[in-house]
Amino acid sequence: MAGGITDTGELYSPYVGLVYMFNLIVGTGALTMPKAFATAGWLVSLILLMFLGFMSYMTTTFVVEAMAAANAQLRWKRMEKRKEDDEDEDSSSGVSDSDVLLQDGYERAETRPILSVQRRGSANIFEITERVEMGQMASMFFNKVGVNLFYFCIIIYLYGDLAIYAAAVPVSLMQVTCSVTGNHSCSVGDGTKYNDTDKCWGPIRRIDAYRLYLAAFTLLLGPFTFFNVQKTKYLQIMTSLMRWIAFILMIILALIRISRGQAEGHPSMAQLSGIRNLFGVCVYSFMCQHSLPSLITPISKKKHVNKLVLLDYILILAFYSLLSFTAIYCFRNDTLMDMYTLNFTNCEIISVAFIRYFLGLFPVFTISTNFPIIAVTLRNNWKTLFHREGGTYPWVVDRIVFPAITLIPPVLVAFCTHDLESLVGITGAYAGNGIQYLIPAFLAYCSRKDTQLVFGSGTVNKHLSPFRHSFWIVFVLIWGFSCFVFVTANIVLSESKL
Repeated sequence: MAGGITDTGELYSPYVGLVYMFNLIVGTGALTMPKAFATAGWLVSLILLMFLGFMSYMTTTFVVEAMAAANAQLRWKRMEKRKEDDEDEDSSSGVSDSDVLLQDGYERAETRPILSVQRRGSANIFEITERVEMGQMASMFFNKVGVNLFYFCIIIYLYGDLAIYAAAVPVSLMQVTCSVTGNHSCSVGDGTKYNDTDKCWGPIRRIDAYRLYLAAFTLLLGPFTFFNVQKTKYLQIMTSLMRWIAFILMIILALIRISRGQAEGHPSMAQLSGIRNLFGVCVYSFMCQHSLPSLITPISKKKHVNKLVLLDYILILAFYSLLSFTAIYCFRNDTLMDMYTLNFTNCEIISVAFIRYFLGLFPVFTISTNFPIIAVTLRNNWKTLFHREGGTYPWVVDRIVFPAITLIPPVLVAFCTHDLESLVGITGAYAGNGIQYLIPAFLAYCSRKDTQLVFGSGTVNKHLSPFRHSFWIVFVLIWGFSCFVFVTANIVLSESKL
């Protein structure tokens, strides 16, 4: 995620890229959105969802622009290196009068902006052909403090991601297995409120079952943190297919229930107290900026990449709205679960046992495949943050310490709380805010400044964001910092009332 330059990989068409981006963005966050919609009110939720979708699209174009600027600088550095090598060869073989003239012209070119690149017909200097991850772009465009802050933000976000994953799987297992035993079979989504101290199996309480599942989850998937894990193409296809089936099933089942007059939801228009969690959930649900280099670089034709991204965001907005509105009108606010799939494990909603278990256990299958990949990514970011040029880590630090500091904190957080809505809200509101708003805005600003210094003020980046005026960068930065203040003040005020 925050590594260096890697191979582009197999190219694919713009429309395949559109599908990949849709699958990347629509993930775990979408499952917590219906509950957040219900607590904030449908009108406030819709307005905030549309606005945050627009803001996310804007910062996505900032990252694409920075990727193009990074590619241009890398390409120019290689050209400079070749020139130096040719110059060394010429000096070793003797210098003629024509060589002196050429060398003199080259030295003069070094004292002025490098417009010659454009004049030689190299209009593709800003073509995105190499995958430059966000960590590499931060190293190119930020100072040392900026690079460290970038890695800090990425690491906190990944910790939040792992904590959400570590809690979601045991919660789903607890809800499904505790509901098919005892006297409340099939009653996960029937409106009955269970406390953590309620019985699950005999003397085992629900919270005990949750922690047992968390321990099993950690023991089964935790060891992968100590090794290298690669996401295979077939695994990606399988999880994407399962996600599509699950989301479409939930929308269809909710629509059937509404059409039969069995809808129980009466959502309010606005509940200001729910905005904090909704904000975090929406930010988390639009998160893709950190994965854009891996997603955009392999697209074969990038001429209309910004329009392609815009189309993707419109489709995602429509999908989120459809999922959330069918949910809040189908189910009462107090019966909506943090993990929306669990609302469909009730026999009254769906009588087919296989579908109930498929939806109830859907997060278990998809999240379990992502957990080791996110953990390895976080471990590698820790290594990069503390890496010093030419230095190596002792075996114990490399193989034990870094994996341990990656795995233990999110498991401890999941052990202390399984409130998924709050975990998603806080992760999105803080670390997600930095990755989605602040870092892209700074990347756009710094890359534009560096491009003017290297290539001259007349040079135009072919992938320049449609929001090219400096006003938009200032607007995003003000918005990002304001969100930090708002969320923090809201948390403090909420805690003081308690």
